[in-house]
Amino acid sequence: MERFDNSPETALAWHRDGVGAALATVVETWGSAPRRVGAQLVIAGDGRIEGSVSGGCVEGAVIVEALEAIEDGEQRLLEFGVSDDDAFAVGLACGGTIRILVEPVGTVLPVDLLNELVAARARRTAVAYEVDLDSGTRKLLHDAYPERMRMDRSGFEDDGRIFVAVHNPPLRLIVVGAVHISQALIPMARIAGYDPVIIDPREVFGTSDRFPGETILLDWPDDAVTELGLDARTALVLLTHDPKIDDPAIEAGLAADVFYIGALGSTRTHAKRVARLRDRGFTEAQIARIHGPVGLDIGAAGPAEIAVATLAQMTAVLRKGQA
Repeated sequence: MERFDNSPETALAWHRDGVGAALATVVETWGSAPRRVGAQLVIAGDGRIEGSVSGGCVEGAVIVEALEAIEDGEQRLLEFGVSDDDAFAVGLACGGTIRILVEPVGTVLPVDLLNELVAARARRTAVAYEVDLDSGTRKLLHDAYPERMRMDRSGFEDDGRIFVAVHNPPLRLIVVGAVHISQALIPMARIAGYDPVIIDPREVFGTSDRFPGETILLDWPDDAVTELGLDARTALVLLTHDPKIDDPAIEAGLAADVFYIGALGSTRTHAKRVARLRDRGFTEAQIARIHGPVGLDIGAAGPAEIAVATLAQMTAVLRKGQA
């Protein structure tokens, strides 16, 4: 998946700085487009850029159009397409076709709406940004387009007139247990677009030397997950083998709407875990949400391969609803 970007936040900051800004968003693709629908590039009036709409293929042309849009205060709907045979020579090296909507901030994209969008993202609140390309009406909607939000899929409605940009919270990975598998899983998850947090009350494990630059909470998991909050964009992975550390986090995850729960341990260890949870009053349906032993069955050996199997299973559950 693509990394969560901060294009709306950057566009708002550049507008507030007085240099002007425009947001360019991929609204439609055909064929081998390099970025998915919803990908964004933000362009400042002084030429600075952040993000990408094509991985470099057409950014130059988009920047020129965006600078003109900032000057005249009007939106642009751009289309770039080329056949696979001559794609490299023309610019879209991957072939395919993309359409890109360019919206200057303050004239086309209202500042108060952008403020509201940035605030919602900061609260980890899922919202849909709706644009009517015929009328120019723009709205920020809560509790709308549930299927799009669930699938994390921006795009046009059937009428070809209404474009919906999905703004889900960034994916988050909460790992309980600062162990060797965590040392492999955390950087892999970052590459895949997750914002990771490590929880381990054992100070000798949860050190910045072992996890440089990462967020480490040296708290008991029940306290830590309460502080962090759990939601549908959160994956919870438990790696300590220690019931007094893992079980409180599992119980919190089962009571919440996290999209993935994975727990390390053998089949025998997991059977004991299931028995403890039954005794605690959890239903069979709730317990079935736990992936244990954690990870896809790929014959993984060693921490790095177990981390690969775990991240693959998380991806399968996120994208397909099963693993």
